[in-house]
Amino acid sequence: MIKEFNTQTEVSVGLEALWEALSKDFINIVPKVLPNIVKDVQLIEGDGGVGTIFILHFLADVSLSYQKEKITEFDENSHEIGLQVIEGGYLNQGLSYYKTTFQLSPIGELKTLVNLKTSYDHESDIEERVKPTKTSESTIFFLKRIEKYLQLNGT
Repeated sequence: MIKEFNTQTEVSVGLEALWEALSKDFINIVPKVLPNIVKDVQLIEGDGGVGTIFILHFLADVSLSYQKEKITEFDENSHEIGLQVIEGGYLNQGLSYYKTTFQLSPIGELKTLVNLKTSYDHESDIEERVKPTKTSESTIFFLKRIEKYLQLNGT
């Protein structure tokens, strides 16, 4: 049974800049904002919309070697993107399903509210090891790194 965990965070960059980073520049920006975690990101299939598949290669000292993700939702009008892990990553830690959905809303000219929905399922009793709150904290950390990068490099 798929479970959901919802949270939100505010990011001090404009909606369009954050949307661009998450949707169109994801492959290029991830290694820049997570240089101690992600070695590179490669596009495997697609054009950046629904069905696009990419693979994140992690550095040797990270417990995971790679994670393959697929864009399952992409709506430019509502600024919503869903990324489902389809191989590696959390699926190698006992989860049978893992998806993160980002929905962006403007708060002001230079502030964006990000609603995060983490959907997951597991084959065994691993919830103590891979808690949705912990994975959401990782996603918020990632968003804060994007925020810092965009602030330093122009939004």
